[in-house]
Amino acid sequence: MGNTADQIIDIDTFTGPVFRQGDAGYEEEIAGFQAGYSHRPALVVGAVHAEDVRSAVEYAARRGLPVAVQATGHGLSVAADGGVLISTERMTDIRIDPVAGTARVAAGVRAGALVEAAARHGLAPLNGSSPSVGVVGYSLGGGLGLLAREFGYAADRVLVIELVTADGRMRTLVPGDELFGAVLGSGGNFGVVTALEMELVPVTTVYGGQLVFDTPLVERALEAWRRWTATVPEQLTSTVAMLTFPNIPQVPEPLRGRYVASFRIAYNGSAEEGEKLVAPLRAIGERLKDDLRTMPYTESHTIHSDPDHPHAYAATNALLGELTPETLSALLAATGPGAPVQAVVDIRHLGGALRRPGPAGIAVDHRDAGYIVRVITMPEPDSAATAPVEHDVVRAALAPWTLGHNLNFLYGAGASATEGQTRTGYTPVTYNRLATLKAKYDPRNMFRFNRNISPTP
Repeated sequence: MGNTADQIIDIDTFTGPVFRQGDAGYEEEIAGFQAGYSHRPALVVGAVHAEDVRSAVEYAARRGLPVAVQATGHGLSVAADGGVLISTERMTDIRIDPVAGTARVAAGVRAGALVEAAARHGLAPLNGSSPSVGVVGYSLGGGLGLLAREFGYAADRVLVIELVTADGRMRTLVPGDELFGAVLGSGGNFGVVTALEMELVPVTTVYGGQLVFDTPLVERALEAWRRWTATVPEQLTSTVAMLTFPNIPQVPEPLRGRYVASFRIAYNGSAEEGEKLVAPLRAIGERLKDDLRTMPYTESHTIHSDPDHPHAYAATNALLGELTPETLSALLAATGPGAPVQAVVDIRHLGGALRRPGPAGIAVDHRDAGYIVRVITMPEPDSAATAPVEHDVVRAALAPWTLGHNLNFLYGAGASATEGQTRTGYTPVTYNRLATLKAKYDPRNMFRFNRNISPTP
Protein backbone atom coordinates (compact mmCIF):
# COMPACT_ATOMS: atom_id res chain seq x y z
CA MET A 1 0.00 0.00 0.00
CA GLY A 2 2.93 2.31 -0.47
CA ASN A 3 5.29 4.06 1.94
CA THR A 4 4.26 3.69 5.59
CA ALA A 5 5.11 7.29 6.51
CA ASP A 6 3.12 8.52 3.52
CA GLN A 7 0.16 6.44 4.68
CA ILE A 8 0.30 7.92 8.16
CA ILE A 9 0.38 11.48 6.82
CA ASP A 10 -2.62 10.79 4.58
CA ILE A 11 -4.59 9.00 7.27
CA ASP A 12 -4.06 11.78 9.76
CA THR A 13 -5.87 14.17 7.43
CA PHE A 14 -9.23 12.42 7.99
CA THR A 15 -11.63 13.96 10.48
CA GLY A 16 -13.36 10.65 11.18
CA PRO A 17 -11.80 7.51 12.64
CA VAL A 18 -9.61 5.19 10.57
CA PHE A 19 -9.25 1.46 11.19
CA ARG A 20 -6.95 -1.28 9.95
CA GLN A 21 -7.42 -5.00 10.38
CA GLY A 22 -6.61 -5.87 13.98
CA ASP A 23 -7.37 -2.40 15.32
CA ALA A 24 -9.80 -1.97 18.18
CA GLY A 25 -13.17 -1.08 16.70
CA TYR A 26 -12.45 -2.56 13.25
CA GLU A 27 -14.93 -5.42 13.57
CA GLU A 28 -17.67 -3.14 14.87
CA GLU A 29 -17.07 -0.68 12.03
CA ILE A 30 -17.41 -3.24 9.24
CA ALA A 31 -20.47 -4.93 10.76
CA GLY A 32 -23.74 -4.22 8.98
CA PHE A 33 -27.30 -5.48 8.71
CA GLN A 34 -26.20 -8.37 6.50
CA ALA A 35 -24.84 -10.87 9.03
CA GLY A 36 -24.10 -13.60 6.50
CA TYR A 37 -20.75 -12.13 5.52
CA SER A 38 -18.98 -8.77 5.60
CA HIS A 39 -16.35 -6.58 4.01
CA ARG A 40 -12.74 -7.30 5.05
CA PRO A 41 -10.97 -4.15 3.85
CA ALA A 42 -7.35 -3.29 4.55
CA LEU A 43 -8.44 0.19 5.60
CA VAL A 44 -11.75 1.61 6.85
CA VAL A 45 -12.45 5.33 6.81
CA GLY A 46 -15.31 6.40 9.08
CA ALA A 47 -16.32 9.47 7.12
CA VAL A 48 -18.05 12.31 8.95
CA HIS A 49 -18.39 14.68 5.99
CA ALA A 50 -17.91 14.85 2.24
CA GLU A 51 -14.27 15.89 2.46
CA ASP A 52 -13.46 12.67 4.31
CA VAL A 53 -15.06 10.75 1.46
CA ARG A 54 -13.15 12.71 -1.17
CA SER A 55 -9.87 12.21 0.68
CA ALA A 56 -10.51 8.47 1.03
CA VAL A 57 -11.21 8.08 -2.69
CA GLU A 58 -8.13 10.14 -3.54
CA TYR A 59 -6.05 8.02 -1.16
CA ALA A 60 -7.26 4.82 -2.84
CA ALA A 61 -6.83 6.19 -6.36
CA ARG A 62 -3.19 7.12 -5.80
CA ARG A 63 -2.47 3.54 -4.73
CA GLY A 64 -4.64 1.75 -7.27
CA LEU A 65 -6.92 0.36 -4.56
CA PRO A 66 -10.59 -0.56 -4.99
CA VAL A 67 -13.22 1.22 -2.91
CA ALA A 68 -16.31 -0.14 -1.18
CA VAL A 69 -19.02 1.92 0.54
CA GLN A 70 -21.27 1.01 3.44
CA ALA A 71 -23.94 3.00 5.23
CA THR A 72 -26.12 0.33 6.85
CA GLY A 73 -24.97 -2.90 5.20
CA HIS A 74 -28.47 -3.90 4.05
CA GLY A 75 -27.55 -4.20 0.39
CA LEU A 76 -24.15 -5.85 0.71
CA SER A 77 -23.56 -7.92 -2.41
CA VAL A 78 -19.86 -8.26 -3.26
CA ALA A 79 -17.70 -7.98 -0.16
CA ALA A 80 -14.39 -6.12 -0.29
CA ASP A 81 -11.33 -8.24 0.43
CA GLY A 82 -8.65 -5.63 0.90
CA GLY A 83 -8.84 -2.12 -0.48
CA VAL A 84 -10.63 0.77 1.22
CA LEU A 85 -14.06 0.76 2.81
CA ILE A 86 -15.74 4.13 3.29
CA SER A 87 -18.25 3.92 6.12
CA THR A 88 -20.82 6.73 5.79
CA GLU A 89 -22.99 5.89 8.81
CA ARG A 90 -21.86 9.05 10.65
CA MET A 91 -23.07 11.32 7.84
CA THR A 92 -26.61 11.86 9.11
CA ASP A 93 -27.47 15.47 8.28
CA ILE A 94 -31.07 16.07 7.11
CA ARG A 95 -32.37 19.41 5.87
CA ILE A 96 -36.04 19.84 5.03
CA ASP A 97 -37.27 22.75 2.91
CA PRO A 98 -41.00 22.78 3.68
CA VAL A 99 -41.72 25.53 1.15
CA ALA A 100 -40.08 23.73 -1.75
CA GLY A 101 -41.19 20.33 -0.42
CA THR A 102 -37.69 18.87 -0.63
CA ALA A 103 -35.10 17.15 1.55
CA ARG A 104 -31.34 17.08 1.42
CA VAL A 105 -29.95 13.94 3.05
CA ALA A 106 -26.35 12.99 3.72
CA ALA A 107 -25.00 9.57 2.81
CA GLY A 108 -25.68 7.82 6.11
CA VAL A 109 -29.30 8.87 6.70
CA ARG A 110 -31.73 6.03 7.36
CA ALA A 111 -35.27 5.97 6.05
CA GLY A 112 -36.87 6.16 9.49
CA ALA A 113 -34.98 9.33 10.37
CA LEU A 114 -36.06 10.99 7.13
CA VAL A 115 -39.69 9.94 7.63
CA GLU A 116 -39.69 11.52 11.11
CA ALA A 117 -38.01 14.72 9.93
CA ALA A 118 -40.35 15.17 6.95
CA ALA A 119 -43.46 14.41 9.03
CA ARG A 120 -42.84 17.47 11.17
CA HIS A 121 -43.65 19.52 8.07
CA GLY A 122 -46.60 17.44 6.81
CA LEU A 123 -44.47 15.69 4.20
CA ALA A 124 -43.15 12.20 3.46
CA PRO A 125 -40.37 10.64 1.39
CA LEU A 126 -40.89 7.80 -1.05
CA ASN A 127 -39.39 5.31 1.38
CA GLY A 128 -39.58 1.54 1.36
CA SER A 129 -40.78 -0.92 3.95
CA SER A 130 -37.83 -0.86 6.37
CA PRO A 131 -36.94 2.20 8.48
CA SER A 132 -33.34 1.06 8.93
CA VAL A 133 -32.44 1.04 5.22
CA GLY A 134 -30.13 3.81 4.01
CA VAL A 135 -31.89 6.47 1.94
CA VAL A 136 -29.02 6.91 -0.52
CA GLY A 137 -28.44 3.23 -1.31
CA TYR A 138 -32.17 2.64 -1.66
CA SER A 139 -32.53 5.57 -4.07
CA LEU A 140 -29.49 4.62 -6.15
CA GLY A 141 -31.10 1.25 -6.78
CA GLY A 142 -34.34 2.87 -7.96
CA GLY A 143 -36.35 2.88 -4.73
CA LEU A 144 -39.62 0.92 -4.85
CA GLY A 145 -41.66 2.38 -2.03
CA LEU A 146 -44.80 1.85 0.02
CA LEU A 147 -46.86 4.13 -2.23
CA ALA A 148 -44.94 3.45 -5.43
CA ARG A 149 -47.98 2.94 -7.66
CA GLU A 150 -49.07 6.51 -6.95
CA PHE A 151 -45.72 8.32 -6.80
CA GLY A 152 -43.32 6.17 -8.85
CA TYR A 153 -39.70 5.30 -8.13
CA ALA A 154 -37.78 7.30 -5.55
CA ALA A 155 -35.00 7.78 -8.12
CA ASP A 156 -37.42 9.75 -10.29
CA ARG A 157 -37.79 12.36 -7.50
CA VAL A 158 -34.06 13.04 -7.03
CA LEU A 159 -33.10 16.62 -7.89
CA VAL A 160 -29.40 16.89 -7.00
CA ILE A 161 -26.62 14.35 -6.48
CA GLU A 162 -23.36 15.16 -4.71
CA LEU A 163 -20.82 12.58 -5.91
CA VAL A 164 -17.13 11.82 -5.53
CA THR A 165 -15.82 10.11 -8.65
CA ALA A 166 -12.78 7.87 -9.09
CA ASP A 167 -10.50 10.84 -9.79
CA GLY A 168 -11.19 12.21 -6.30
CA ARG A 169 -13.28 15.05 -7.70
CA MET A 170 -16.41 16.28 -5.92
CA ARG A 171 -19.23 16.79 -8.43
CA THR A 172 -22.70 18.27 -8.09
CA LEU A 173 -25.00 16.61 -10.61
CA VAL A 174 -28.38 17.84 -11.80
CA PRO A 175 -30.82 16.55 -14.43
CA GLY A 176 -29.25 16.87 -17.87
CA ASP A 177 -25.73 15.96 -16.72
CA GLU A 178 -24.71 12.68 -18.35
CA LEU A 179 -23.78 11.11 -15.02
CA PHE A 180 -26.98 12.16 -13.25
CA GLY A 181 -29.21 9.51 -14.79
CA ALA A 182 -26.44 6.92 -14.84
CA VAL A 183 -25.95 7.15 -11.07
CA LEU A 184 -29.68 6.66 -10.39
CA GLY A 185 -30.30 2.97 -10.89
CA SER A 186 -26.72 1.75 -10.98
CA GLY A 187 -26.18 1.26 -7.24
CA GLY A 188 -22.81 2.87 -6.59
CA ASN A 189 -20.97 2.00 -9.80
CA PHE A 190 -19.89 5.57 -10.55
CA GLY A 191 -18.58 6.84 -7.24
CA VAL A 192 -19.54 7.65 -3.68
CA VAL A 193 -22.68 9.73 -3.20
CA THR A 194 -22.22 12.05 -0.24
CA ALA A 195 -25.70 13.62 -0.37
CA LEU A 196 -28.95 13.67 -2.33
CA GLU A 197 -31.63 16.32 -2.66
CA MET A 198 -35.08 14.92 -3.43
CA GLU A 199 -38.74 15.82 -3.67
CA LEU A 200 -41.09 14.91 -0.83
CA VAL A 201 -44.82 14.29 -1.11
CA PRO A 202 -47.70 15.79 0.95
CA VAL A 203 -48.69 12.63 2.81
CA THR A 204 -49.31 12.59 6.58
CA THR A 205 -51.37 9.43 7.09
CA VAL A 206 -51.87 6.13 5.32
CA TYR A 207 -54.55 3.47 5.54
CA GLY A 208 -52.86 0.11 5.75
CA GLY A 209 -51.72 -2.95 7.58
CA GLN A 210 -51.93 -6.70 7.05
CA LEU A 211 -54.55 -9.31 6.24
CA VAL A 212 -53.20 -12.79 6.97
CA PHE A 213 -54.84 -16.01 5.73
CA ASP A 214 -54.09 -19.53 6.92
CA THR A 215 -52.87 -22.43 4.75
CA PRO A 216 -56.27 -23.73 3.50
CA LEU A 217 -57.12 -20.29 2.09
CA VAL A 218 -53.75 -19.40 0.54
CA GLU A 219 -54.45 -20.59 -3.00
CA ARG A 220 -57.90 -18.96 -3.10
CA ALA A 221 -56.53 -15.76 -1.58
CA LEU A 222 -53.75 -15.45 -4.14
CA GLU A 223 -56.14 -15.81 -7.06
CA ALA A 224 -58.55 -13.30 -5.49
CA TRP A 225 -55.68 -10.83 -4.99
CA ARG A 226 -54.50 -11.34 -8.58
CA ARG A 227 -57.93 -10.39 -9.94
CA TRP A 228 -58.34 -7.59 -7.39
CA THR A 229 -55.10 -5.86 -8.41
CA ALA A 230 -56.59 -5.22 -11.85
CA THR A 231 -59.32 -3.08 -10.24
CA VAL A 232 -57.61 -0.93 -7.61
CA PRO A 233 -56.59 2.73 -8.08
CA GLU A 234 -53.00 3.93 -8.24
CA GLN A 235 -53.29 5.31 -4.71
CA LEU A 236 -53.23 1.73 -3.41
CA THR A 237 -50.03 -0.33 -3.42
CA SER A 238 -50.12 -3.90 -2.14
CA THR A 239 -47.87 -6.88 -1.58
CA VAL A 240 -48.50 -10.49 -0.65
CA ALA A 241 -45.93 -12.59 1.17
CA MET A 242 -46.13 -16.37 1.48
CA LEU A 243 -44.13 -17.79 4.34
CA THR A 244 -44.00 -20.33 7.11
CA PHE A 245 -43.70 -18.60 10.47
CA PRO A 246 -41.16 -20.19 12.79
CA ASN A 247 -42.53 -21.97 15.84
CA ILE A 248 -40.84 -19.73 18.38
CA PRO A 249 -42.08 -17.59 21.29
CA GLN A 250 -41.31 -14.32 19.46
CA VAL A 251 -44.08 -15.11 16.94
CA PRO A 252 -47.70 -14.51 18.07
CA GLU A 253 -49.38 -17.79 19.03
CA PRO A 254 -51.93 -17.88 16.16
CA LEU A 255 -49.14 -17.67 13.56
CA ARG A 256 -46.52 -20.06 14.94
CA GLY A 257 -45.52 -22.80 12.53
CA ARG A 258 -48.20 -21.86 9.98
CA TYR A 259 -47.79 -21.38 6.23
CA VAL A 260 -49.72 -18.20 5.44
CA ALA A 261 -50.44 -15.56 2.84
CA SER A 262 -49.92 -12.10 4.33
CA PHE A 263 -51.35 -9.18 2.33
CA ARG A 264 -49.76 -5.80 3.04
CA ILE A 265 -51.88 -2.79 2.11
CA ALA A 266 -50.87 0.88 1.77
CA TYR A 267 -53.53 3.30 0.57
CA ASN A 268 -53.20 7.06 0.38
CA GLY A 269 -56.83 7.86 1.08
CA SER A 270 -59.55 7.82 3.68
CA ALA A 271 -60.37 4.88 5.93
CA GLU A 272 -63.88 4.81 4.48
CA GLU A 273 -62.60 4.38 0.93
CA GLY A 274 -59.92 1.98 2.12
CA GLU A 275 -62.50 -0.25 3.76
CA LYS A 276 -64.48 -0.40 0.52
CA LEU A 277 -61.39 -1.21 -1.51
CA VAL A 278 -60.26 -4.12 0.69
CA ALA A 279 -63.74 -5.65 1.07
CA PRO A 280 -63.10 -8.24 -1.69
CA LEU A 281 -60.01 -9.45 0.18
CA ARG A 282 -61.82 -9.72 3.50
CA ALA A 283 -64.53 -11.71 1.70
CA ILE A 284 -61.99 -14.49 1.05
CA GLY A 285 -62.59 -15.82 4.55
CA GLU A 286 -61.40 -15.80 8.14
CA ARG A 287 -58.17 -13.94 8.82
CA LEU A 288 -55.47 -14.89 11.29
CA LYS A 289 -54.64 -11.21 11.46
CA ASP A 290 -56.47 -8.08 10.32
CA ASP A 291 -54.99 -4.80 11.55
CA LEU A 292 -55.92 -2.44 8.72
CA ARG A 293 -56.31 1.10 10.02
CA THR A 294 -55.47 4.73 9.36
CA MET A 295 -52.07 5.45 10.88
CA PRO A 296 -49.65 8.37 10.98
CA TYR A 297 -47.16 7.98 8.16
CA THR A 298 -44.46 7.71 10.81
CA GLU A 299 -45.94 4.27 11.62
CA SER A 300 -45.97 3.08 8.01
CA HIS A 301 -43.08 0.70 8.65
CA THR A 302 -45.51 -1.48 10.64
CA ILE A 303 -47.32 -2.39 7.41
CA HIS A 304 -44.55 -4.83 6.46
CA SER A 305 -42.93 -5.22 9.88
CA ASP A 306 -39.58 -6.11 8.33
CA PRO A 307 -37.01 -7.70 10.67
CA ASP A 308 -35.14 -5.01 12.59
CA HIS A 309 -32.11 -7.06 13.68
CA PRO A 310 -29.06 -8.08 11.61
CA HIS A 311 -29.27 -11.57 10.13
CA ALA A 312 -28.03 -13.65 7.22
CA TYR A 313 -30.16 -13.47 4.08
CA ALA A 314 -29.98 -13.84 0.33
CA ALA A 315 -32.59 -12.96 -2.27
CA THR A 316 -33.37 -12.99 -5.94
CA ASN A 317 -36.32 -11.63 -7.88
CA ALA A 318 -38.14 -11.68 -11.19
CA LEU A 319 -40.02 -8.84 -12.85
CA LEU A 320 -43.13 -10.24 -14.51
CA GLY A 321 -45.04 -8.84 -17.46
CA GLU A 322 -48.23 -10.39 -16.13
CA LEU A 323 -49.47 -12.55 -13.29
CA THR A 324 -51.68 -15.38 -14.52
CA PRO A 325 -53.32 -18.32 -12.75
CA GLU A 326 -50.58 -20.44 -14.32
CA THR A 327 -47.92 -18.16 -12.82
CA LEU A 328 -49.37 -18.60 -9.34
CA SER A 329 -49.66 -22.38 -9.79
CA ALA A 330 -46.01 -22.59 -10.84
CA LEU A 331 -44.96 -20.46 -7.89
CA LEU A 332 -46.94 -22.50 -5.34
CA ALA A 333 -45.64 -25.76 -6.82
CA ALA A 334 -42.10 -24.50 -6.26
CA THR A 335 -42.52 -22.79 -2.89
CA GLY A 336 -45.79 -23.85 -1.22
CA PRO A 337 -46.24 -26.26 1.71
CA GLY A 338 -44.22 -29.42 1.10
CA ALA A 339 -42.48 -27.90 -1.95
CA PRO A 340 -38.69 -28.13 -2.43
CA VAL A 341 -38.11 -24.43 -1.74
CA GLN A 342 -38.43 -23.09 1.80
CA ALA A 343 -38.33 -19.32 1.52
CA VAL A 344 -40.26 -16.11 1.98
CA VAL A 345 -41.93 -15.34 -1.36
CA ASP A 346 -43.13 -11.80 -1.86
CA ILE A 347 -45.22 -10.55 -4.82
CA ARG A 348 -45.53 -6.79 -5.26
CA HIS A 349 -48.10 -5.13 -7.46
CA LEU A 350 -46.44 -2.60 -9.78
CA GLY A 351 -48.02 -0.57 -12.58
CA GLY A 352 -49.54 2.87 -12.08
CA ALA A 353 -46.89 5.58 -11.89
CA LEU A 354 -44.18 2.91 -12.08
CA ARG A 355 -45.14 2.27 -15.71
CA ARG A 356 -44.64 5.87 -16.75
CA PRO A 357 -41.26 6.94 -18.18
CA GLY A 358 -38.91 8.51 -15.67
CA PRO A 359 -36.79 11.60 -16.25
CA ALA A 360 -34.51 11.27 -19.24
CA GLY A 361 -31.49 9.03 -18.72
CA ILE A 362 -32.41 7.52 -15.35
CA ALA A 363 -31.23 3.90 -15.35
CA VAL A 364 -34.38 2.26 -13.99
CA ASP A 365 -35.64 -0.10 -16.68
CA HIS A 366 -38.33 -2.77 -17.19
CA ARG A 367 -41.05 -0.26 -16.29
CA ASP A 368 -43.58 -2.32 -18.23
CA ALA A 369 -43.50 -5.00 -15.52
CA GLY A 370 -46.80 -5.54 -13.75
CA TYR A 371 -45.45 -7.44 -10.74
CA ILE A 372 -42.20 -8.37 -9.05
CA VAL A 373 -41.67 -11.67 -7.25
CA ARG A 374 -38.96 -11.73 -4.60
CA VAL A 375 -37.57 -14.91 -3.04
CA ILE A 376 -35.77 -14.45 0.28
CA THR A 377 -33.85 -17.26 1.95
CA MET A 378 -32.17 -17.33 5.34
CA PRO A 379 -28.90 -19.24 4.86
CA GLU A 380 -26.47 -20.09 7.57
CA PRO A 381 -23.91 -17.38 8.39
CA ASP A 382 -20.89 -17.50 6.06
CA SER A 383 -22.99 -19.00 3.27
CA ALA A 384 -25.08 -15.96 2.29
CA ALA A 385 -22.48 -15.00 -0.31
CA THR A 386 -23.46 -18.03 -2.38
CA ALA A 387 -26.78 -18.16 -4.20
CA PRO A 388 -28.88 -21.00 -2.80
CA VAL A 389 -30.25 -23.57 -5.23
CA GLU A 390 -33.74 -22.40 -4.22
CA HIS A 391 -33.16 -19.21 -6.20
CA ASP A 392 -32.58 -21.15 -9.41
CA VAL A 393 -35.67 -23.28 -8.81
CA VAL A 394 -37.97 -20.28 -8.49
CA ARG A 395 -36.41 -18.32 -11.34
CA ALA A 396 -36.85 -21.35 -13.60
CA ALA A 397 -40.49 -21.70 -12.56
CA LEU A 398 -41.15 -18.04 -13.40
CA ALA A 399 -39.08 -17.90 -16.59
CA PRO A 400 -42.06 -17.88 -19.04
CA TRP A 401 -43.31 -14.59 -17.58
CA THR A 402 -40.01 -12.91 -16.65
CA LEU A 403 -38.89 -9.63 -18.24
CA GLY A 404 -35.77 -9.12 -16.15
CA HIS A 405 -34.96 -8.38 -12.52
CA ASN A 406 -34.54 -5.48 -10.13
CA LEU A 407 -30.92 -5.07 -9.02
CA ASN A 408 -31.94 -3.40 -5.75
CA PHE A 409 -33.65 -6.64 -4.63
CA LEU A 410 -30.67 -8.92 -5.26
CA TYR A 411 -29.50 -9.38 -1.70
CA GLY A 412 -26.40 -11.26 -0.71
CA ALA A 413 -25.25 -14.03 -3.07
CA GLY A 414 -22.22 -12.03 -4.15
CA ALA A 415 -20.80 -15.08 -5.93
CA SER A 416 -23.61 -14.71 -8.48
CA ALA A 417 -22.89 -11.03 -9.17
CA THR A 418 -21.67 -11.60 -12.72
CA GLU A 419 -21.80 -9.24 -15.68
CA GLY A 420 -24.63 -11.33 -17.08
CA GLN A 421 -26.69 -10.86 -13.92
CA THR A 422 -26.15 -7.11 -14.01
CA ARG A 423 -27.06 -6.88 -17.69
CA THR A 424 -30.43 -8.52 -16.98
CA GLY A 425 -31.35 -5.57 -14.78
CA TYR A 426 -31.33 -3.23 -17.78
CA THR A 427 -32.29 -3.04 -21.42
CA PRO A 428 -29.30 -3.57 -23.77
CA VAL A 429 -29.32 0.12 -24.74
CA THR A 430 -29.15 1.26 -21.12
CA TYR A 431 -26.44 -1.22 -20.15
CA ASN A 432 -24.24 -0.24 -23.09
CA ARG A 433 -24.64 3.45 -22.22
CA LEU A 434 -23.70 2.77 -18.60
CA ALA A 435 -20.70 0.67 -19.59
CA THR A 436 -19.43 3.45 -21.84
CA LEU A 437 -19.82 6.02 -19.05
CA LYS A 438 -18.12 3.63 -16.64
CA ALA A 439 -15.09 3.52 -18.94
CA LYS A 440 -15.03 7.31 -18.99
CA TYR A 441 -15.43 7.97 -15.25
CA ASP A 442 -14.07 4.78 -13.63
CA PRO A 443 -11.87 3.06 -16.22
CA ARG A 444 -10.00 0.99 -13.61
CA ASN A 445 -13.29 -0.15 -12.07
CA MET A 446 -12.39 1.20 -8.66
CA PHE A 447 -16.05 0.94 -7.60
CA ARG A 448 -16.62 -2.77 -8.24
CA PHE A 449 -17.97 -4.15 -4.96
CA ASN A 450 -21.53 -4.18 -6.25
CA ARG A 451 -23.65 -5.58 -9.06
CA ASN A 452 -20.90 -4.35 -11.30
CA ILE A 453 -21.00 -2.61 -14.66
CA SER A 454 -17.80 -3.43 -16.50
CA PRO A 455 -16.05 -0.50 -18.21
CA THR A 456 -16.42 -0.79 -21.99
CA PRO A 457 -14.22 1.43 -24.19
